[in-house]
Amino acid sequence: MTINSVRVLEPVTSFTRTSGRNSPKPPPRIWQASEPPFKGLQAAPSQGYGQSSASTAIVIDNGASLLRAGWSFDKVPRISHPATVARYRDRKINRSCMFVGYDAYADATTRGQIRNAFEPGSSIVANWDVMEGLLDYTFLKLGLDAADGKIDRPIVMTEAIANLGYSRRMMTELLFECYSAPSVAYGIDALFSYKYNKGNSGLIVSSSDSSTHLIPVLNSKPMMSSISRLNWGGHQNADYLLKLIKLKYPTFPGKLTETQAEEMAREHCYISQDFDTEMRNFLDWTGLEDRDHLIQYPFTEQITVEKSEEELAKIAERKKESGRRLQEQAAKMRLEKLVRKEQELEYFKDLKNKLVNQTKKETKRLLDEDEFKDESQLDKTIGELEKSIRKARNKDVGGPENPEEEEMTTFPLLEVPDEDLNEADLKLKRHQRLMKSNVEARARAKIEKEQERARLAEEERLDNERRENDLEGWLNNRRIARMAFLQKIKEKERLKADLGNRKSLASQIRMKTLASLASDQPGRKRRRGGDDDNFGANDEDWGVYRSVQTGEQDEEEEEEDLGEGLKNIEAQLLQFDPNFTENNTLEAQSDWTKSMYHAFLRGPRPFDPESQREAHQIHLNVERIRVPEVVFQPAIAGVDQADLIEIAANIINQRLTSPQDRDAVLKDVFLTGGNTLFTGFQERLSRDLRAVLPIESAMVMRRARDPVLDAWKGAAQWSKEAGFKKTSVSREEYFEKGGEYLKEHNYSNSLVPS
Repeated sequence: MTINSVRVLEPVTSFTRTSGRNSPKPPPRIWQASEPPFKGLQAAPSQGYGQSSASTAIVIDNGASLLRAGWSFDKVPRISHPATVARYRDRKINRSCMFVGYDAYADATTRGQIRNAFEPGSSIVANWDVMEGLLDYTFLKLGLDAADGKIDRPIVMTEAIANLGYSRRMMTELLFECYSAPSVAYGIDALFSYKYNKGNSGLIVSSSDSSTHLIPVLNSKPMMSSISRLNWGGHQNADYLLKLIKLKYPTFPGKLTETQAEEMAREHCYISQDFDTEMRNFLDWTGLEDRDHLIQYPFTEQITVEKSEEELAKIAERKKESGRRLQEQAAKMRLEKLVRKEQELEYFKDLKNKLVNQTKKETKRLLDEDEFKDESQLDKTIGELEKSIRKARNKDVGGPENPEEEEMTTFPLLEVPDEDLNEADLKLKRHQRLMKSNVEARARAKIEKEQERARLAEEERLDNERRENDLEGWLNNRRIARMAFLQKIKEKERLKADLGNRKSLASQIRMKTLASLASDQPGRKRRRGGDDDNFGANDEDWGVYRSVQTGEQDEEEEEEDLGEGLKNIEAQLLQFDPNFTENNTLEAQSDWTKSMYHAFLRGPRPFDPESQREAHQIHLNVERIRVPEVVFQPAIAGVDQADLIEIAANIINQRLTSPQDRDAVLKDVFLTGGNTLFTGFQERLSRDLRAVLPIESAMVMRRARDPVLDAWKGAAQWSKEAGFKKTSVSREEYFEKGGEYLKEHNYSNSLVPS
């Protein structure tokens, strides 16, 4: 037999839908776990610097997920990469290397050194060394490779809503001091996206990687004091999904990464239109093969080379022939032994006949020749041989069965004093005393059995009376007893699992017990020739071996048949409790076709624990609707904030006091940001938001043409307008007013004096 290790990536398959838990299932559709997002050598974008002029702006959408950059005359950004940098020193070439964006995922070495420019889960820059590396890479790819590192083009950059003054000051200092930029302008990505989609007055719902914002806009001017934020976005979605998967598969052998979780959330999750109902019915067997998405991770399968049917038949024939020969040899040996015993029996019977009418001296001589002490020993030997021969004939030769001799029930020698008995009679008396003890013990055991039978019958009668007089109380007792049995079974399984883990408390106690078995004082070292070893003098001492083998248990618990007792109680509950059904039994819950836990963990198909392929699979089912549902129900993820609908209703009904403003905002509810791309997001938001609005209110909802890129496109469009230069902070103004200075415009944050 040959075993090979093979690295396997399962192909993606498709199937047609079937229903029912026991109906035959077609092969499942399989999604492969994504590899690290390394894109290899990318061709440098065409040199836009030569096409630009002094007034052409460099547009940077500085997102927490992806940094996008390009020239203002571009239709789409030329560069798009994660805001990550990996630095490490290569000892072979004795140089420090820096990998930016997707290049940071090149191999395990670079992945281990990845650093993000932003604080996790936010859009605030926290690592300025990484940010500088990102800007170096960006300007280099755009063709700005001056010897002095100077950037001679104006810069437009997006920033977070209500960005911290310190963060803006550091970014401004970096652009002016390090790159000598002629001017810098900042704006909010959601407002740029709204501008690009020709919005004027409306409610912007911007759900991005780090958070979700609701921004009311009137006449192209955002109402900054009414903006609200929900601290949930794409990053939190991926992090929440990763936690759910780790909780679902605590011993998963594959490596789960954040980038894989992001892709799973993006590809497999959707917004439910009726979350509570769909969650209750999600694991129903009908159609589960459609709802359950299977993610396959790479695995190493142990492939066993099976023998052919002809080889297996030859092996079986050889085993059969070998067994037949052994049986023949054993039968021959038993027959030879039987013949020898018959010859010995015949000889001893002849000897007994010779002893008739012999003198005592001659009798003793004949017995001594065959090493017998007296005639009673000869009789005993003859009896044992007859019994042995009879048993052998019945087993091997098939001779007639002789009835067993009646067991001795009278013991006459026990009444005779020892002084009146010779040595042979004294030996026989001791034998009779032993036989009498056995007979009495069997009689006592028989009586105890009958008493136990009577006790059980009485308990059954009393139990029936209690059931007839108080059925509800009797059922409660049965339920409590069932829970006790289940707890014992779980405890036994837990203890068994703990003993397999040498770091568990149970294993440590076991090893400590083994180390101190022979010592009366486990805490002290024994000295040679010191204390006497009296272990085993008491019966309780031997209980330690039971605790070593199976953990500490009482003898009664050890002898108890937990499975049989649980079945009896469940049978009673099935008979008398209308609320207890077959699906509630332990056997039904252990049957994968009746187990919701199996459907949750392994989908609608059986699971083979020996298969490495199945051990490296993740089943996404309820997580597909639970993860994106957090924006509508933050409490399910432990977020102590109002939900998206409540925030929107508060802005519309409480903060917009003028009916005209409210109507203007409701006529254009605008969705932007990558987190709004979930299937069903717009429909769910529209339905739930209408439910909290006045009945006479008219609402129009739309999504950005490109919720991901429209922010960059809007910034590029704005940079080409006539008023752009007036709203930019020039280099001279920076040196005069400091890094926190900001020129306000319709798409920027408000300047808050420090």
